[in-house]
Amino acid sequence: KKDGADADAISEAVEKLKQLKIQADAIQEEHGSSEAEFNRKAFDDLILRKMFVVPSFEIHGGVKGLFDIGPPACSLKASMIDLWRKHFVLAESMLEMECTNLTPEAVLKTSGHVERFTDLMVKDVDTGDCFRADKLLEDVIDDLLEKNPTMPTEEKENHLRVQRQADAYSPEELDALLLKYDCKAPSGKPFTPSFPFNLMFKTSIGPEGTSVGYLRPETAQGLFVNFKRLLDANQQKMPFAAAQIGLGFRNEIAPRSGLLRVREFCMGEIEHFVNPKDKTHPNFPSIADKELVLFGSDDQLGSGKTKIMACGEAVSSGLINNETLAYFMARTQLYMERIGMDPARLRFRQHLKTEMAHYAADCWDLEIKSSYGWVECVGHADRACYDLEQHAKATKTPMLATLKLDKPEEIEVAKLKFDRKSLGKAFKKDQRVVSGALEALAEDWNDFEPIATALEADGKAMVEGFEVTKEMLTWTKTKKKVHEIKFTPSVIEPSFGMGRILYSLLEHSFGQREADEQRCVMKFKANLAPYKCAVLPISSSPETNAVVDEIAADLMDSDMSTRVDKSTAALGRRYARVDEIGVPFAVTVDFESLVDGTVTLRERDSMQQIRLPKDDVTSLIFAFVHDKITWEEATHKYEIVTVAEGEDGEAAAPAPAAEGSKTVVVNTGR
Repeated sequence: KKDGADADAISEAVEKLKQLKIQADAIQEEHGSSEAEFNRKAFDDLILRKMFVVPSFEIHGGVKGLFDIGPPACSLKASMIDLWRKHFVLAESMLEMECTNLTPEAVLKTSGHVERFTDLMVKDVDTGDCFRADKLLEDVIDDLLEKNPTMPTEEKENHLRVQRQADAYSPEELDALLLKYDCKAPSGKPFTPSFPFNLMFKTSIGPEGTSVGYLRPETAQGLFVNFKRLLDANQQKMPFAAAQIGLGFRNEIAPRSGLLRVREFCMGEIEHFVNPKDKTHPNFPSIADKELVLFGSDDQLGSGKTKIMACGEAVSSGLINNETLAYFMARTQLYMERIGMDPARLRFRQHLKTEMAHYAADCWDLEIKSSYGWVECVGHADRACYDLEQHAKATKTPMLATLKLDKPEEIEVAKLKFDRKSLGKAFKKDQRVVSGALEALAEDWNDFEPIATALEADGKAMVEGFEVTKEMLTWTKTKKKVHEIKFTPSVIEPSFGMGRILYSLLEHSFGQREADEQRCVMKFKANLAPYKCAVLPISSSPETNAVVDEIAADLMDSDMSTRVDKSTAALGRRYARVDEIGVPFAVTVDFESLVDGTVTLRERDSMQQIRLPKDDVTSLIFAFVHDKITWEEATHKYEIVTVAEGEDGEAAAPAPAAEGSKTVVVNTGR
């Protein structure tokens, strides 16, 4: 075409390219690959060129792990978060909070972050460069498998099994595996032994520098410490959920993979407080038949294959621990589908026992497949009562909820009698703390029984870190009639990494035109697209521009972001521009618009166009954005027109018209 070839020669060349592509697809299918190869170069170029995401402080050389979100992605993220609020916070009547990013050291010591919020790190002995040990193991196994495509299946599965457990190994186990796989530093020498590195950003609060604080590594702690007030705000009703969207900060050892591993990120977290003895959910029947792709811990260590299973079956079989956990997993899946994520590239992976905290009952990560592989984007954890118990213990603040009984019940309790002299001598000012802890346990014989057994057998027992001896108290087992039961709630926590979800959505939405792979398209759903509609004039005459401005103003009055392009570029080039930022619809004001008040409306994915009165544009776009009508339905209401779309005016090849729709060929001089 650039060399001046005629239309027939160009058509012949295009047809040959199509045949070659069909042959390539057939070969790919024959070799068992069901996924089209992702064009990372074209994707990265588009993301940077259209300013979806750019490196922070770029002109100063940038900083690893820090990125700025540009105009189109900023709008996309805002729409994504808005839908998250509607899907979870509003639909589930959650209590939303916005807590501070700065957290005092005492809070994070209580939660265990100061001691245990670590990743294992190794160093290059020559350069001192730091690396995350588990990611090195994953990468070296990827390289091994890539270099040995004919490796026997059993051997390959053994390597993949090791890879899946990479972040669950102890330092000694990781060191041994790095040596086994001959993983060496860039200097060519073995890495240093691995050691834990705390990922929190430490700072001081106040000018004196005596009050240590941290930038929060998660948003959850702000909700836990406000539990009592949240329970009051919910009129003491259980169960209930609190939610928060905000920034988290982690001093990643080796940031990489774009937005997938960064040092500052947006999180959306939900803390669902529930009776630990009743983890049913009232809305569970609504999702019981929803099928999820599940990768259980046994399958990870065994077959390496996932299962498709309905939530109801997964709970009844014991694969998912309880209804509430399964309910939020299903709701997460539905949210991902609503924002336009490819369901074929979603799965839930269960944490291995070596990954889970000792107090956790069950944990599942929603993983999204991108060009970087399977990436954890949403965690679903049954954290049991751990968090509230830890904060209650550290602050001497009861974190209890109440279950009102329909009828009084008799429960077994322990009646205690203390030897105050012995207690005072042993614990001095802490004697009330010890006696209070024992009295709390005595409210339920099941809680006190292990203490009683230890005192009888060994003459001593540990209570809240204090050693209590048999001489300090006596007890009798008795019954007590109660009208209510106090309990520390369990917490079911879905935790969303909004940055990772945003990046995955960008990849899942990226595509290239079949007839021209140079033309890239972002296929965002209309409800999330940065701009809902583009308005383009066919000429720069004042009359045409007046109609363009009228349509754009009407769209924006209805809160639909609109992009106007009055440049002199060819219409096909302007269509390509709005395709690249994911605009789902484009209105074109042409010469006929000035005569009969009609315009054309183009749909991005099919490239079909319909002709309609300009006064219908806003209501139709609004209906598209709010899923009130489909494009196919619109083609039955309005006439489909065939127009020239190429950059130089050549005829485009839009998708076939829907059966029963009307097609009119229009020559508009485009």
